Amino acid sequence: MKSVVITAVAAWAAVAAAATNLTHLPHDHVKPWANGTHFTDRTTGHTMQHFVLWSNGTHFTDPSTNTTVKHFDCDVQQGHASAHFNRTVQRLHLDHQHSAAGSRAAKSLVERSKVSTPISVPLYIHVITKTASQGSITQAMANAQAKALNMAYNPYGITFVLKGTTFNANDAWAVAAGADMDALKKALRVGTYSTLNLYFHTDLSGGVLGTCTLPSQVQVGTPQALYFSDGCNINANTMPGASMTGYNMGKTAVHETGHWLGLLHTFEGYSCSGTGDFIADTTPESASTNGCPTNPWKSSCPGTNDPVHNYMDYSTDACYSRFTNGQVARMSTLWTQYRKGM
Repeated sequence: MKSVVITAVAAWAAVAAAATNLTHLPHDHVKPWANGTHFTDRTTGHTMQHFVLWSNGTHFTDPSTNTTVKHFDCDVQQGHASAHFNRTVQRLHLDHQHSAAGSRAAKSLVERSKVSTPISVPLYIHVITKTASQGSITQAMANAQAKALNMAYNPYGITFVLKGTTFNANDAWAVAAGADMDALKKALRVGTYSTLNLYFHTDLSGGVLGTCTLPSQVQVGTPQALYFSDGCNINANTMPGASMTGYNMGKTAVHETGHWLGLLHTFEGYSCSGTGDFIADTTPESASTNGCPTNPWKSSCPGTNDPVHNYMDYSTDACYSRFTNGQVARMSTLWTQYRKGM
């Protein structure tokens, strides 16, 4: 996601001039600034190259628009997944390695694939505002958000059917810090484990644009009270027509829903080698993307172009346009294993 403090370019230049080259800093040495080539990711503590004119660790200048926007950060990673999910994606990755398709590598995007069987997902949208901002997020915006989801997923055989929208003015729930997150989900979540609940908060805590649960093993007949936390929490200002510069086309919900269906970030592991996101046809990527760097194209690993247009990177909304065939196959497999019929 992105943070909230905007540093003026002049102030940034002064900091950058005085900064030590972060490439030599240990990974646990987190600073709220960067130099001309690297910055420290505040979530992981990793020092990473950035591909824009400047970055202060919370904001960056989008080279395509020359506007200052927040970093995307959704706080979903393999370490937050259940042991069963991690074993499953590791097994699926090994199965793929032993197939004719081979190991994880950069591959050209071939004809767009679809899930093996069409998937229809019941969808509920919950809008949560502070009392003072009640009415700022409308039903029309919720409808547009559902449309944005379908525009992204329909080409792959996945449909979201909006079953209902709730509106709540609650100052604590609009922030959703600590125990308030559990309280609002216990009160608002509807449907079964195959029902997607999206919670849009006007003042979501933690400096993130959104976060979501990955699928986990739930037995048929399990009471909803035991999986109440399932779903995605998203900054309401990312909805279509809202106020989040660079991220107000509804694509944050597309990204978070990808997690709900079982996808990890394309830069998972922040490495050019290893298993990455456990999907063979996503290009290796050692640094998340800011903006839409295609001229020149962002390349965080030797000999490859980063998947900046992939919904599971951290690009700006206008840059997002695709999943890979492997990601589509993974969503299909994990839907069948974890959510279908539940």
